Amino acid sequence: MRRWIAIIGALLFLLAACAAPAQERGPFENRVISVSSVPTVFDDTSAPVPSARMSPDQALATYLNGAQRQLAELGAYSDATVVEAYLPATAQHGKYELRRVYQAPRSLVFAAIHFAGDSFVKTNIITKLLQSEVDHVQKGEGARTAITSDNYRFSWKGVDTLDGRTDYRYQVKPRQKRPGLFKGFILVDAASGRLRRAEGTMVKSPSLFVKKIEFVQDYAEYGPFSLPVYLHSVANTRLVGRAVVEINHSGYQAKTVAETQSGAGASASAGGGTN
Repeated sequence: MRRWIAIIGALLFLLAACAAPAQERGPFENRVISVSSVPTVFDDTSAPVPSARMSPDQALATYLNGAQRQLAELGAYSDATVVEAYLPATAQHGKYELRRVYQAPRSLVFAAIHFAGDSFVKTNIITKLLQSEVDHVQKGEGARTAITSDNYRFSWKGVDTLDGRTDYRYQVKPRQKRPGLFKGFILVDAASGRLRRAEGTMVKSPSLFVKKIEFVQDYAEYGPFSLPVYLHSVANTRLVGRAVVEINHSGYQAKTVAETQSGAGASASAGGGTN
């Protein structure tokens, strides 16, 4: 049991750093568990994207500038969160529906709505994952794991098409080898410079019991913000095999810092996304 907790703790520490949150999916049992086969999930209420392409350098610069602005300007958001976890070796599964509320700079609260599945998965995986995300926010670690030029080096690798939109693919390499950072790729919209997807392998685990964590994380546009809508992660452990976690977020209501200070209404929500 102690080794179980060590494995789970390592997994949750890394997931909290990249965690994010979308639309419901079918049961784990009817799904191929493979990071490389994860389908694209984007909120279909996002505003249209201009058709004119930027150059790869312009798109990357636009993305990096926007990422820094988001760190400074995202004041609050709420969303509907669904977390699913599955242990293939034991066929244990759990699904937790919650309401998530963030208030800058260091407040994150989850309100439980409904849980179905194994109590072990709820107590030892999902609840601990949620607490890890709360701790990550309360410690103010967002800037240390953000996909910015402070944490990563970027190199253009070509053009992709995702969900009918043209994206640029950039390889990302962390400047330091520390938990919460990854090596892999990001996709940036060629017309808007907005982040569409991040995928890769976490570069460091805080536990010897976890060999590798791979993930795919998709983003959608809500007003000036690019917010995560879907995370699929597979952890390969030394003792219990794979541990799979999926997180979906939908119904974002987001505000800037200025709006939270003035008490204004939500600046971006489902159905109100703009570029």
